[in-house]
Amino acid sequence: MDTPAISTPAGTLSPMMHTRAHWIAFKTILIREVLRFSRIWIQTILPPAITTALYFLIFGKLLGSQMPVMDGYDYTQYIAPGLIMLAIITNSYANVVSSFYGSKFQHNIEELLVAPVPNWLILAGFVGGGVARGVAVGVVVTAIALFFTDLHVTHWGVTIGVVLLTSVLFSLAGLINGIYANSFDDISIVPTFVLTPLTYLGGIFYSINLLPDVWRAASLANPILYMVNAFRFGILGVADIGMLTAFGITLGFIALLGSVSLYLLRRGTGTRS
Repeated sequence: MDTPAISTPAGTLSPMMHTRAHWIAFKTILIREVLRFSRIWIQTILPPAITTALYFLIFGKLLGSQMPVMDGYDYTQYIAPGLIMLAIITNSYANVVSSFYGSKFQHNIEELLVAPVPNWLILAGFVGGGVARGVAVGVVVTAIALFFTDLHVTHWGVTIGVVLLTSVLFSLAGLINGIYANSFDDISIVPTFVLTPLTYLGGIFYSINLLPDVWRAASLANPILYMVNAFRFGILGVADIGMLTAFGITLGFIALLGSVSLYLLRRGTGTRS
């Protein structure tokens, strides 16, 4: 006996078609985001590569020769993971904040808002673009680092995990900044006055074990410290922070910022007037 066909009410989609529609929407947003930064690679990929090369030249070669060995590694090797993570953080953040605010400024964000696309999928598309740029820049910067020092990945799982989680975290932070931004000046306030100080005080250029007890305790309140140390552990096998603590704090911030982002999108903050 033939199995009767299952009819679908008019105007509704079957679960399979619903999933396919979501996948097409996500893929479309993601491809748009990737093409957005890859087409202008001279502005998005090349500058961090040049900046990192200057960091290695000045801090690694010129000043690094006067620095003591840190945790069994010369200074250039020690700062390399931190400089790579610095590029990943700043570019993941910058990609999403500029893209989301650009969509608001050009009024094409309305196309997403009126489409039958859930907020979590819009969030995933923008964050996916930020992760793609963060990883792309990370690969380029790593290639630059290899011209100045030898790097051998000690723990692949930790290295890949912290790169992806850090990119997701700062893509979410960039989205929140983009939601609240009302001008192009607003998208540079947080990177200048919050993100830059936190990254430079996040153990990129030094071990917090060299700090006095008071400043070491203060450094532990900086979330970027945990990501930099986790990445350094993945590359060099040394860290000032336990890995469970580092990944726990990173995942906690992702959950927090992800929830805030979905709440703001659901309310229409910054997108509906």
